[in-house]
Amino acid sequence: MDTLLDQPVLVLNRLWQAINTCSARRALALLYQGHAQVMATDGSSNYLTHDFSSWRHFSLSNPEPKMLQTISLRIRVPRIIVLCLFDRLPKKEVKFTRHNVFERDKNTCQYCGNHFERSDLNIDHVLPRDRGGQTTWENVVCSCITCNTRKGNRLPHEARMQLLRKPKRPKWRPFVNITFAGGIDTSWTHFIDLAYWNVELGE
Repeated sequence: MDTLLDQPVLVLNRLWQAINTCSARRALALLYQGHAQVMATDGSSNYLTHDFSSWRHFSLSNPEPKMLQTISLRIRVPRIIVLCLFDRLPKKEVKFTRHNVFERDKNTCQYCGNHFERSDLNIDHVLPRDRGGQTTWENVVCSCITCNTRKGNRLPHEARMQLLRKPKRPKWRPFVNITFAGGIDTSWTHFIDLAYWNVELGE
């Protein structure tokens, strides 16, 4: 039972935005106290919420191979809970990473406008580094190998090239960094945005 109670549960605020994870033990305590409800699908793509009583009845009519067993009840381990009152959302600034530069520029060379596989893209400094250019959101863009070679150590106008758009720092976005041993429950994928390629770009 301890293993089941230690399973991670995705926590949503009352606007159904992912904010954290907690143990199944904590999730069931919040459910019992009326501070949270369980979210589960009805067998299709529809999501339903359950209070403690409803979840107990749902568990009896839709049993799973592994369920929590006490003297008085058998109950399913929730995978997602929704907080009843909390509606705030933690925010982090978008990390300055290679992945996020490619995301911002939509895997598109900012000089020729063509879409490429990431393996065929470079990070180009609009103002070259040896001419004082910084490695910042405002000075790097996706560039294909051909355009990167053509531009070389010049400014775009010096190479008779033009940027599709001026590079900017992306706006802040909701972000939840969920890491734990054992992977991610498939029922979470609708609600989370996992970061990867998370090495900060630097000078």
